[in-house]
Amino acid sequence: MTAVTAKKLDGRALSARVFDEVAALVAARVQSGKPAPALATVLVGENPSSDLYVRSKQKNAKAVGIATRDHRLPASTTTDELCALVASLNADADVSGVLIQQPVPPQIDMLRVIYELDPVKDVDGFHPVNAGLVSLGLPGAVEPCTPAGVLLLLEDAGVEISGASAVIVGRSNLVGKPAAFLLLKRNATVTVCHTRTRDLAEHTSRADILIAAAGKAGLIGADMIKPGAAVVDVSVNWVDGKQVGDLGPGVEDVAGWLTPNPGGVGPMTRAVLIKNTYEAEVRRRP
Repeated sequence: MTAVTAKKLDGRALSARVFDEVAALVAARVQSGKPAPALATVLVGENPSSDLYVRSKQKNAKAVGIATRDHRLPASTTTDELCALVASLNADADVSGVLIQQPVPPQIDMLRVIYELDPVKDVDGFHPVNAGLVSLGLPGAVEPCTPAGVLLLLEDAGVEISGASAVIVGRSNLVGKPAAFLLLKRNATVTVCHTRTRDLAEHTSRADILIAAAGKAGLIGADMIKPGAAVVDVSVNWVDGKQVGDLGPGVEDVAGWLTPNPGGVGPMTRAVLIKNTYEAEVRRRP
């Protein structure tokens, strides 16, 4: 088989363009006399990785002209206390969107918290109202940041989605399931694989588009990839202190398009979050 040198699905480059587009929209909105959007971030506890993620998102927001509100709660916070903060942010007319950084401490019932959040201010797209709109392919949904970022990468690269065989490895509510619905909306033929799937390679090897989101390093080898396929590696795994995805070595010699990891999906997740925050403000106050 002749080796294929995969084209990079460059999340850093595309996210920079998305940020520029949002910055222009925010500037035009402010110039017209309307208030700038504002993103409220909520961090419970002192997880260093979560703190880094929140600061990165705040930095991205500020860079495009979106104001930020930083809320820090102790690790002992109860579900009722977090829900009370969310209720106050729902009622705050100056807050466009609310980001609750996960994971949260184990005593918190995150499902209750998500139900408490105003769906319009749910910039992560986790609320059941938004999940339902996405699953039905209806307008007005806040699309989850990572799956929406994946679709932006594919579309920007000119990957043909309509009619393509798309295989997703992973069925989480955060990535796998919503990615399937977003691909179906674009007329792909979608297969969702998971831990109970028999003969995973049988499915992955026929995928024109493969999204790896299982969270298991080295799960998908080069011999499991269809030559020329568009391969998106969503997972973040840590091996010997190094970030890796779900793909094994050699995939870049078989795939037609491939995301780097890091530098592929991660920047797009943050870009869609900022885009969702702007759009949340427009929905609230056209």
